[in-house]
Amino acid sequence: MIRNYWKIAWRNIIKNKGYSVINIGGLAVGMAVAILIGLWINDELSFDKNHKNYGEIAQLRYTNYDKSSNTIGGSDGVPIPMGDALKNEYKQNFKHILMAWWISDFTLSSGDNKITTKGEFIEPEVIDMLSLNMLSGTNKSLADPHSIILSQSKAIAIFGNENPIDKSLKIDNSIEVKVTGVYEDLPINSKFGEVQFFAPWALWVSSNNWVQESTDDWENSSFNIYVQKHPNMSYAAINASIKDLFYKPVIRTDLNFKKEAYLYPMSQWHLYSDFKDGRPDDGRITFVWLFGIVGIFVLVLACINFMNLSTARSEKRGKEVGIRKAIGSAKSALIFQFLSESILVVVIAFILAVSLCVLSISWFNNLAYKDLAIPFYNPIFWLLALAFIVFTGLLAGIYPAFYLSSFQTIKVLKGKIHLGKFASIPRKLLVVVQFTVSVALIIGTIIVYQQIQYASDRPIGYSREGLITVPINGSNFQGKYDLLKSELLNTGLVNDMAVSSSSLTQLNNHQSQFNWQGKDPDVQASFACTYVSHDFGKMATWQVINGRDFSRSFASDSSGIIINETAAKYLNFENPIGEFIKSKDGSKSWQIIGVINDLVMNSPYEPVKRGFFFLDVKYSDANRINIKIKPTISANKALPQIESVFKKVVPSASFDYRFVDDEYAQKFNQEQRVGKLSTFFAILAIFISLLGLFGLASFVAEQRTKEIGIRKVLGASVSNLWQLLSKEFVLLVIISSIIASPIAWYFMHNWLQNYTYHTEISLWVFFVAGTGALVITLLTVSFQGIKAALMNPVKSLKSE
Repeated sequence: MIRNYWKIAWRNIIKNKGYSVINIGGLAVGMAVAILIGLWINDELSFDKNHKNYGEIAQLRYTNYDKSSNTIGGSDGVPIPMGDALKNEYKQNFKHILMAWWISDFTLSSGDNKITTKGEFIEPEVIDMLSLNMLSGTNKSLADPHSIILSQSKAIAIFGNENPIDKSLKIDNSIEVKVTGVYEDLPINSKFGEVQFFAPWALWVSSNNWVQESTDDWENSSFNIYVQKHPNMSYAAINASIKDLFYKPVIRTDLNFKKEAYLYPMSQWHLYSDFKDGRPDDGRITFVWLFGIVGIFVLVLACINFMNLSTARSEKRGKEVGIRKAIGSAKSALIFQFLSESILVVVIAFILAVSLCVLSISWFNNLAYKDLAIPFYNPIFWLLALAFIVFTGLLAGIYPAFYLSSFQTIKVLKGKIHLGKFASIPRKLLVVVQFTVSVALIIGTIIVYQQIQYASDRPIGYSREGLITVPINGSNFQGKYDLLKSELLNTGLVNDMAVSSSSLTQLNNHQSQFNWQGKDPDVQASFACTYVSHDFGKMATWQVINGRDFSRSFASDSSGIIINETAAKYLNFENPIGEFIKSKDGSKSWQIIGVINDLVMNSPYEPVKRGFFFLDVKYSDANRINIKIKPTISANKALPQIESVFKKVVPSASFDYRFVDDEYAQKFNQEQRVGKLSTFFAILAIFISLLGLFGLASFVAEQRTKEIGIRKVLGASVSNLWQLLSKEFVLLVIISSIIASPIAWYFMHNWLQNYTYHTEISLWVFFVAGTGALVITLLTVSFQGIKAALMNPVKSLKSE
């Protein structure tokens, strides 16, 4: 019997090729989207799960209450003494407590071979905590303070096929280390996936005087602490015990400025990376839910096509149902037959969907910045695929199965299957659902791109044109900055060169240990601090609003400070020029010599931070060399000569330049990926909806062939007939646009609230989305409408 059902199903597919193509094509596209989104969601949810201790690893963070603005912020940068306090007072809660420096770019060199890569200085127990798979070496490979362990790919990149163990390397041309281990590369869906080497924390301390000076400094929150808790300890219990960690030492007496320590579990690092009141709130989990819902909706749209076309063509199968019932077929058997047909269609669509995924997976990986693959050799994948096929088959076929099997035998055999004017209402409702989803996706996509463009057009306060930045190790360049600048200017390719402690697109140093006249003693405000050379402002083309820029004509500028507009408003001086900013202990004092315009150095979606700029006369805090190429010179011509100057002045240096324009553009990467994915899904949703609409329009035109013939004989024009066949679908799309608009507004308005600096939702967005949907609907329906209207009425009426 089952074989008979499948035979009939196959014959129906072959007999009705046009409708079969629409059904199978729509389902294949919908299932392909669902599979790709499923792979993407699985990758997101499995982030960091390659670490065996995934559920026990956390990072120490703290929240801080800013009384001046009545806001609560937070930071993952913590002081070194906090690590000592954890080890001394709370070690019973943890397996490991590791001090670390930030994951950063470093240059590894072996002879003339230099490679810039990301690495981390961290305590030796990192091997056990992250469960690194050591291909060479042991879990004690970082015990030597001058050791380093490399990822397998980086070891091959540096040493080729040679055994790297006991080979010497230099980090940033100054820190000498010996390779003591090689570990298997971590997957890309891990926080540490980009890290290509680990080196001991003790080496970082011994190599940097400023770090040594910070070992007892509770004010310098420039470091990281990672922990692995004992399995029997809960995060809630540990957080309750360490929340006042900042106030345990006697030195912490400023209780009016509240800081609260807590653990940020690894399970939240990726999916809950946005913070509200200093605590993890939302993040990529929003996109997981969003794209999960989109995937379900796109699949439902394809299933709606199947439902609509199956029920619309019910008259053609009515007699089959009547005959089967007349010879004794039960309703349950008919339901099973029609479900078998839908399952067969879904199986064919699934095969086609997998083929589409194989063909598009590379493109999708580039779009989503992923490394996804279809797990053909994983039995769980095939079990899920079977469940997916059955679910989709039931979803697409259950309504048509019950609908067709409900026909009464006598009526259908007498040809009285016409169900009246209300029979098409369910189909119309399903079409409205389809286009509501499609129009909502179009609106959402437009708003995402609006937000990206809005932030891109934001005035940033400096010029990025022709500006490159070169990360450096300061010790290699000590005493050579002026020579380097002179040589660069002599090339005739460069307008200026300046040194800074951070890039123009990144703020690395936030400090709060400042006092000034009129300061509320209960308030401890944080300021973004950047150390610069004399010509930094000229090179960045910042605008001095009040006072003056740093100048070599004033030796006193070594104790001067320039503040931005946001800081000036916060300090609330009547005239800030000449006022003093003092360190908290009073040992240092800086006189304000200038106020500049706000520079967007952090996220383009967030307010500008309060900024202090200090003159770095001795270049002791230099981490970046910034070079302004002349606008009349192409970068391709300038860069090789600039590199040769670097090699001449500092032969051991690596010229790893970056365009500031590119660094700034990277701040939009996540939103741009969301925009591209939204566009992709919106296009497919519209395509599937139009595919179904095309099929329905074909059916309506076929159903009304004789009516159209009679109308033509009575004098109806082609435009009259086109309007007759199109107006019903146009009305459905208009209704869909009206329903979709408030739904899309609600979700996109809430999404925009995640950004302090965001665009407003304009009415034209809804008009454009609705009009666009209407135009492509008319184009789709018109083909069938005009084709029917142009048909010779003699052919349509000859059987009468």
